[in-house]
Amino acid sequence: MDYSLAAALWQQMWQGLRGADDTAPPLAFSQPDTFRSCYAVSELAATSIGLATQALSDLLGRPAPVSVNVRLASRWFQHSFIPLNRPPAALWDPFAGDYATADGWIRLHTNASHHRQAMESVLGVHADRTALAAEVRQWSAGTLEQAVVDAGGCAAEMRSVQQWQQHPQGIAVSQEPLFARQAMADGPLPDWALSAARPLYGIRVLDLTRIIAGPVATRFLASLGARVLRIDPPDWQEPTLEEEITSGKRCARLDLKSRDGLAQLRRLLSQADVLVHGYRADALEKLGLDAATRQQLSPGLVDVSLNAWGWSGPWRNRRGFDSLVQMASGIAHQGMQWSGSAVPTPLPVQALDHATGYMLAAAVLEGLRQRRSNGTGWQARLSLARTALLLQQHGFAPGNEQTGIASQPDDALPALEITHWGIGARLRAASYLPGTPQLWATPGVPLGSSAPRW
Repeated sequence: MDYSLAAALWQQMWQGLRGADDTAPPLAFSQPDTFRSCYAVSELAATSIGLATQALSDLLGRPAPVSVNVRLASRWFQHSFIPLNRPPAALWDPFAGDYATADGWIRLHTNASHHRQAMESVLGVHADRTALAAEVRQWSAGTLEQAVVDAGGCAAEMRSVQQWQQHPQGIAVSQEPLFARQAMADGPLPDWALSAARPLYGIRVLDLTRIIAGPVATRFLASLGARVLRIDPPDWQEPTLEEEITSGKRCARLDLKSRDGLAQLRRLLSQADVLVHGYRADALEKLGLDAATRQQLSPGLVDVSLNAWGWSGPWRNRRGFDSLVQMASGIAHQGMQWSGSAVPTPLPVQALDHATGYMLAAAVLEGLRQRRSNGTGWQARLSLARTALLLQQHGFAPGNEQTGIASQPDDALPALEITHWGIGARLRAASYLPGTPQLWATPGVPLGSSAPRW
């Protein structure tokens, strides 16, 4: 582990959350095993999880020391749940992945059925990846990226760091803060008990997020006792991630394009303490739920959001995922050069998603602290692209070249979980705050398995 890189990441995250004049408190590290990567991925994992845990400590007003197990933090960025009586679910659609083009590389993201259909509307329906690859080689990367996006799909050309820095979206992201945060309208002072054992017990979190950062944030909040209600569209499926990220939550569906569905969402929002949303930048506004309206419905609301590409610039409303941001921002290209590979080489895990998730959780906890201390609502916005820049700004991790994180079950798995799908085991929490365990009241559940009510 590179402790100097970890210290720099920790300080920048803390000041992003609390302000440039605020010095980060000490953060202790143990078991400093790291991923093999050109970037400080394990250091990012440990500090982002540490940030959420330290924000909890401050909410509780307890100056207790926070510590993070670096190896466990890295493991949480892989997966936290290990199925024991069946193989793990496949993470990718058969056609998702990197393809050589006539002048470079492109990544196609086809996990969602409508995104795969959008890709096929441009490239045609093919029997297998080999046939699709032959078609992709006829295109230039930039032209194909734009064609798939225009069709409603998800794709990203591989760019170098320098190319991204000169791209209009890269320039826009470079001018955004890590946490765009502000106090909102006043609300009544809450009467939350904030007990050490279950500090968020009774606090209502309305979760309008999907793959992966937002669900990571609300999973962390659920581990502290928050009452998390996740809302998905009627047809949204996430079979590869349900066991992993729905622990401690109730999951329901609403059709927000219908009058009744939108009315029910407004009712749920009026009773929520926290809203976490990952829609595109103007999606809630188009539903008549701009930031001011959200505060009117729930005075003092803690309103935290994320998107893929940033909150300004030409791509602010573009669909995106971690793997696409790594491809477009220069991370995959830098990894290819560092490893001497002939193909794009992303980070060993979807670190942008997971790190942004824990920073979102920290933003929620800071918002709850502001609400409790000052009676104000609070808003914060983050993006995967800005998290990518945070990682890139701190250069390489030379000490991480010869080490690696094993993914086999070991003593980090404390207990069995019996879910809708079968038996599995969950990793121990990577961070430690004395007196406050991270425990989920319920195992993972299928999407849409509850009614849309508190």
